[in-house]
Amino acid sequence: MDDKVKFEIEFPIQASPQLLYQYISTPSGLSEWFSDNVNSRGELFTFIWDDSEEQAKLLSKKAGERVKFRWLADEDDTSSFFEIRIQVDEITKDVSLMVTDFAEDDEIDEAKMLWENQISDLKHVLGSV
Repeated sequence: MDDKVKFEIEFPIQASPQLLYQYISTPSGLSEWFSDNVNSRGELFTFIWDDSEEQAKLLSKKAGERVKFRWLADEDDTSSFFEIRIQVDEITKDVSLMVTDFAEDDEIDEAKMLWENQISDLKHVLGSV
C-alpha cells in the first residue's frame, strides 16, 4: 500500500474564530458547506453526499481552535487524518483556516482542489468572499 503524503493549505477567511468553530465542529455547521448532510453519534460522524456516505471518527477537538477526524475507510492507515485548524495572527488578527490532510502522491493536486472548493463554499455561507 502506498503511503499517503501529508499536505497543508492555508485559507485566509473573514470570520470570527468562534463562528468558524461552529462551522467546522458541529454536524449542522459541517452540512452547510462540507457535505450535503452530516449526522453524528458521539465521536462518529457520517458525511452524506448525493448517493454516497463516508464515516469519520472525531479524533480530537479543541474549542474555538481545531477539529481532527479520521475516515473509517482509512482505518488500516492510522497515520492519516484530516484536521481543520483556526489560526489567528497575533499582530494583524487576520484569521485563516489551516487544513491538514493526506493523499496519494498522484492525488494531491486533486485533493487540494477539493478543499479549495469546499472552503469556497464555506466562505460563501459566511458571506466572506
